[in-house]
Amino acid sequence: VSPQVNDAESTVSVEFTPTIPHCSMATLIGLSIKVKLLRSLPDRFKLDVHITPGTHASEHAVNKQLADKERVAAALENSHLLEVVNQCLSARS
Repeated sequence: VSPQVNDAESTVSVEFTPTIPHCSMATLIGLSIKVKLLRSLPDRFKLDVHITPGTHASEHAVNKQLADKERVAAALENSHLLEVVNQCLSARS
């Protein structure tokens, strides 16, 4: 994970690398990162979460989903998906 924060412009950009080029969890990982940032940062920040270029077979499609505010909002309205995201973000003993 490679974060870049620009406080003056209120932007946060996070680039992450999936474990394998065909990782089926890439969208969930990106969504979990985005949700964690949304919950942790002030509302003034604009977030950009994306896959490291050239590291995933569906990089363009995943990045497009993560950049689409309406898709992210719809995903978080799905109670099952929200539960999975919360499990990804929960502290583990």
